[in-house]
Amino acid sequence: MVLIRKFEEAAAKAYSVGKIGGFLHLYIGQEAVGVGSIAALTPKDYIVSTYRDHGHALARGLSPKPLMAELFGKGTGISKGNGGSMHFFDRNAHFMGGHGIVGGHISLAAGIAFASKFKKEDSVTICFFGEGAANIGSFHEGLNLAAIWKLPVVFICENNHYAMGTPEYRALAVKDVSVRAYAYDMARDHIEGDEVRKVRDHVQVAVERARRGEGPTLIEVSTYRFRGHSMSDPAKYRTKEELDAYKKKDPLMRARHELELGGIGTEELDKMDLEIQSQIDEAYEYAETSPEPPLSQLHKYVYAEDK
Repeated sequence: MVLIRKFEEAAAKAYSVGKIGGFLHLYIGQEAVGVGSIAALTPKDYIVSTYRDHGHALARGLSPKPLMAELFGKGTGISKGNGGSMHFFDRNAHFMGGHGIVGGHISLAAGIAFASKFKKEDSVTICFFGEGAANIGSFHEGLNLAAIWKLPVVFICENNHYAMGTPEYRALAVKDVSVRAYAYDMARDHIEGDEVRKVRDHVQVAVERARRGEGPTLIEVSTYRFRGHSMSDPAKYRTKEELDAYKKKDPLMRARHELELGGIGTEELDKMDLEIQSQIDEAYEYAETSPEPPLSQLHKYVYAEDK
């Protein structure tokens, strides 16, 4: 979680001085959801992410260097500089992409889970999305097919309570997204996302259910982003009091407090912070000094290439 927080802070700094272009959606405040959920997986399981994908990729164990280079649009990036912030992808790590189309990836996750079942793989797919995506047609299509075919997939709604700048009460007829599982005869769960071990334990139950062939689960995790929807969003649609209230439940602060109660000393935790900051500094320098993609790559990956 500390690695994600420091990575995102460095990315925000780089964006503010023009080193990163396009859109940049930060995961600050939501770290416990991604880290806890992915901790419940094995390396053979699949992850499908949203445009807010940096935290999920780091939680999966992808190196900060190629991820930061991708944000900078460099040829050493995880997607060779072609994808940018919203399109991290690593097939070897079974990280099946960040996706920029809201909700469109939910049916893709069902497809990946279908392939796992068809090939008799012992693998589970988890799919992250925000509450705004729960009103998209692909959400209903994906959940319906997953339920009909009892696919090994766990749908995780990271409800940060604002679909861009629209509060959930203006967009959701029923506030609890997880109750939509009843329409598909699907298992459901609803938890708070500020405690990483709680998230891991609840997702683990759903992952094991899917692995046993008992079908999908829809989990809603209540969380909060401390920054705007993207770096271009000043987030004036919410009050300072609301933001401060959620910051008091910062998942990193809570995790550190619990570690200290468990006997981990402040000195050891501070040392860890410094080591992680060093990793981020190295990733930033790597991104800055990496070469731009060659012009010869401009039309590559656009159309199917001749064999």
